[in-house]
Amino acid sequence: MSMPTRIAAARRLVVKVGSALVTNNGAGLDLPAIDEWARQIAQLRKAGKEVVLVSSGAIACGMQRLGWTRRPHAIHELQAAAAVGQMGLAQVYESAFVQHGLHTAQILLTHDDLADRKRYLNARSTLTTLLELGVVPIINENDTVVTDEIKFGDNDTLGALVANLVEADCLLILTDQAGLYTADPRKDPAATLIAEARAGDATLETMAGGAGTQYGKGGMITKVIAAKRAARSGAHTIIASGRETDVMPRLARGERVGTLLLAETPPLAARKQWLADHLQLNGRLTLDAGAAKALAEGRSLLPIGVIDVQGEFERGAAVACVTEAGQEIARGLINYGSSDARRIARRASQDIEEILGYVDEPEMIHRDNLIVIS
Repeated sequence: MSMPTRIAAARRLVVKVGSALVTNNGAGLDLPAIDEWARQIAQLRKAGKEVVLVSSGAIACGMQRLGWTRRPHAIHELQAAAAVGQMGLAQVYESAFVQHGLHTAQILLTHDDLADRKRYLNARSTLTTLLELGVVPIINENDTVVTDEIKFGDNDTLGALVANLVEADCLLILTDQAGLYTADPRKDPAATLIAEARAGDATLETMAGGAGTQYGKGGMITKVIAAKRAARSGAHTIIASGRETDVMPRLARGERVGTLLLAETPPLAARKQWLADHLQLNGRLTLDAGAAKALAEGRSLLPIGVIDVQGEFERGAAVACVTEAGQEIARGLINYGSSDARRIARRASQDIEEILGYVDEPEMIHRDNLIVIS
């Protein structure tokens, strides 16, 4: 399958738009542009694709609302600008999407939310549910309460982390440039557009050197690094101009637009490799023969098939799944802490709420968060 065809076949996409685009280079929220992106995303939804939007622009929008012409350096001023700007962003996006019969949901994340496994699972469950409900999640960094993220973070990286979180097939980074060039085209007239490359190619970072604008912290370098991060979870990345006519529908039709940075591993295989290699195990579940067979067939682990729970751990911890003979057959991220897991072990999923007084998920471990060890 050719790359354009692979992008066209993408079922789930994360679209990231930068501050310079959202605020028309600091002039204020670019309402026509936002309306246009909403129209294009609505087209993707009609074509059966799921879209998560990661939007920069809260601080830049707040700066404009407060009458500030230059980005401040004080953290408390940045946080204040983000708080003011987030209101404007949420209002504008909801108004733009509702014209196409779509509702939006605002989700504010920090990098810590995705590093902590319990919060990771919570965010993943929320996003998955929103997509199933036909809602367009609009994600931004929670700049009002974080400090390091404002000082060092960027929404290109957040876009890559979200792509991993929702197992996206493609990360589309919309910027004010046509794509990645061999040099900065604003300074070097001989610079040429790179149509396709391998994400993680070290030479790309040299080509992409340079910072962002006063309205956003990222530059092309952060986009290249984000593509490398997204590729680790199996997502391809496209860097393209957000001002390009019909850029999203054209990409969905298989046209070549901007720069394609290719992931070499399919999303599910990449995610399961991560589960297999990079998690410290915090507990152990002993399964009956029926549950062991279900896992081997690619199904989720239900509480009724769990005989014993060993170890002390919280929701989101990595646990081993073993047979009654003690052989490890799988490992994954568990939906319940050890105390609750013991209470619902050997019980049917429909009994969870009665036993615990709540229900997080019907599965002890969802198949997407599970790797079977052969």
